[in-house]
Amino acid sequence: MKNHPLAKVFQLLEPGPTVLLTTASAGRANVMTMSWHMMMEFVPPLVACLVSGQNHSFAALAETRQCVIAIPTVELAPTVVDIGNCSGRDVDKFATLGLTPLPAALVAAPLVAECFANLECRVADDALVDRYNLFVLEVVKAWVDPRQYGPKRPAPRTLHHNGDGTFRVAGETLNLKPRMVKWPEFV
Repeated sequence: MKNHPLAKVFQLLEPGPTVLLTTASAGRANVMTMSWHMMMEFVPPLVACLVSGQNHSFAALAETRQCVIAIPTVELAPTVVDIGNCSGRDVDKFATLGLTPLPAALVAAPLVAECFANLECRVADDALVDRYNLFVLEVVKAWVDPRQYGPKRPAPRTLHHNGDGTFRVAGETLNLKPRMVKWPEFV
């Protein structure tokens, strides 16, 4: 074993697929790339996400207390990076990057048509926002594109940020359910 820089520990614990977070404030939609998030609870589904206070989406999320988490596949990788490389303060990212906003059912933030899944969310807990920029979101409505996701489809190939400008692609699924002592009914 050898020492590993503490500043790079986050690269070892990559939390899940890189997602897009949409917000809408003052009639204007925005989208950002987000890698730091994690599931906290099954039912109701709770997701913790870190949105930097320097990010344009932070103010909209804090103000409106709602957003959409859109999950892209590897085919959107260049767009995902481009979204993360510009600010919604200066650019209408939907128009500039060719994304299609769709109306959500329960929140003002738009769904992203090009993503295989979209999760409408409301802020459930903001106790750690001032200290850590950590929002706890409750998923109140979930959407999937049946052309990209479903029981007769292969698992979507999602992006996973390594934290240094490189990504991994998830693709292989291992079915270990038979080894589980008790598989939760809601999974």
